[in-house]
Amino acid sequence: MKIICVGRNYAAHARELGNEVPEDPVIFMKPASALLPEGADFRYPAFTRDLHYEAELVLRIGRPGSHLTATEALNHVDAITVGIDFTARDVQAALKTKGLPWEKAKAWDQAAVIGKWQPMRTGDFHFSMNKNGEMVQQGDTTHMIFSFDVLLAHISEYFSLEQGDVVFTGTPAGVGPCVPGDVLEGFFENQSVFILKIHA
Repeated sequence: MKIICVGRNYAAHARELGNEVPEDPVIFMKPASALLPEGADFRYPAFTRDLHYEAELVLRIGRPGSHLTATEALNHVDAITVGIDFTARDVQAALKTKGLPWEKAKAWDQAAVIGKWQPMRTGDFHFSMNKNGEMVQQGDTTHMIFSFDVLLAHISEYFSLEQGDVVFTGTPAGVGPCVPGDVLEGFFENQSVFILKIHA
């Protein structure tokens, strides 16, 4: 199983971080060890002082495929949910300044959280996330720069999609810091799919 992530897929988020709006999907990966096991506590990493949440819609690959067309791509997805792509923002900034890869800021152990899976269907989707009971992010697939089918077709040109792979599809505006004691709750179409407490 691999975790494929898409960066800067909402124009407002790209702008809030001072990044250019991409002309092609920005792709990076996390190893399987980055996934927080179900029921495990999330621990604030010792190597950062600026941990940021990034809520995203997450797709699960139900059957393998490569070099997919946009028309057939969604036939390979069997479930959807909301997850968090955690980022050590201070570590990322230091790496970017040196022109180095981001893995230490994005792909460390337990840097990916996935909510309860929901059956995949066609249509548009809305999601949101609360921090300590207040909404901090909300997104809608109609605001994506690259739609699910376009993303999957693009990814499959470079990486074979295998059953069980997950794809984080990008975060909307509103990313921000979190500290020990904060509680993050993700919603898919107004249904709570995860509640996560940040532990010291």
